[in-house]
Amino acid sequence: MALGATGYADILKAPHAARLLAGTLVGRLPNATAHIAIVLFTRAEGGSYTLAGALAAVYGLATAVGQPLLGRAVDLHGQPRVQLPAAVLSALGMTLLAAVGTGSLPAAYAAVVVAGLFTPPLEGGLRALWPSVLGREDQVHRAYAMDAVAQEVMFTVGPLLVTLLVSLWSPAAALLVINAVGVLGALSVVLAEPSRTWRSAPREAHWLGALRSPGLLALLGAFFFVGLALGSITVAGVAYADDHGRQAVYGWLMAALGLGALLGGVVYGARQWAGAPERRLRFIVALLALGYLPLALTPGVVAMTALSAVAGVFLAPAIACAFIVVDRHAPSGTVTEAFSWLVTTFGVGAAVGTAVAGPAVELGGTSWSFAVAGAGGIAALMVLMATQRVLAVPGRTKDIASSSENDRNGAAEPGFSTGLEA
Repeated sequence: MALGATGYADILKAPHAARLLAGTLVGRLPNATAHIAIVLFTRAEGGSYTLAGALAAVYGLATAVGQPLLGRAVDLHGQPRVQLPAAVLSALGMTLLAAVGTGSLPAAYAAVVVAGLFTPPLEGGLRALWPSVLGREDQVHRAYAMDAVAQEVMFTVGPLLVTLLVSLWSPAAALLVINAVGVLGALSVVLAEPSRTWRSAPREAHWLGALRSPGLLALLGAFFFVGLALGSITVAGVAYADDHGRQAVYGWLMAALGLGALLGGVVYGARQWAGAPERRLRFIVALLALGYLPLALTPGVVAMTALSAVAGVFLAPAIACAFIVVDRHAPSGTVTEAFSWLVTTFGVGAAVGTAVAGPAVELGGTSWSFAVAGAGGIAALMVLMATQRVLAVPGRTKDIASSSENDRNGAAEPGFSTGLEA
């Protein structure tokens, strides 16, 4: 554990690294908190839970559409010209929602569409920057693990921050403050030298963009089901808490899941891993699926909390390893788009998981809803097993342009794809 913390500290000592990580996390706060902020705001306006859920769902769908499109725009035009304008437009969408409320439903839906569609692809952008900032392969891989851990922190702290702002001021103020802070985070990123100077390598003109990579498609298929599993757990946890008559139980389960992911991510990043990451990913996802299966037993609260912690252990390592696989299989010139597709696919899977888990509760009870998570983990593993041959061949090779870029940077190891050429 200490070794992992030391490794992360070494990464953050690299020029610009701490600023880029912090700016990205702050810039992503609006997206991480949007669903709870929309629900709280809608309820405060007198809207029903159905309307709140619909607005949140439309926001999520718009984000899923916008991320890969904006990611492709970043690859074509650079980060500052896309990330900052997108952050401003997204914030203006939420500002419109705060201004019009739910009195005009067309305006409210239009506001969340704008906010979601223009959510800046900061997550994919950061992963595209790590190779040029750190250079060494082992440090980039550790940065991916640190990134996965930081996400868990953000998705835990973010909702707490929203509820604090709501209690101190109002749901409308929470929307405005969170999105204003998000713009400042994006601004901090795009003004940093690595973001200003980063350029994607020349890319083949193709309407499919990153999706023309068979390996990337295989990975996206697997992580759709990982997202489905995680999304179903959020609904199943609510049902379990209702069964035990205490709403606080839901918080305990989600906190345990997040703690497990934090611990798993720190341990995973504490060492260097030999062998092909595609093979390692299959092993990690197999353990992830095994962790989800016992949740369907729905034992007592103490045991269920422990099982939730175990279920979370392999999530951050799976995500971190997936980042490496994305980098290896993204076609030249599409790295931000490829990472954005992973974000989108995972998010769509989570949305489907929440939709499936609800009827599962109605049909078979809480155990069935947790069984959806186990089924999702198994399906993800089956996709990876069925596509072994496709994933065994990295989608990119080091070309002259990328070699020249590496020579100018003087940092990358021989044969290491820095992501600049992706």
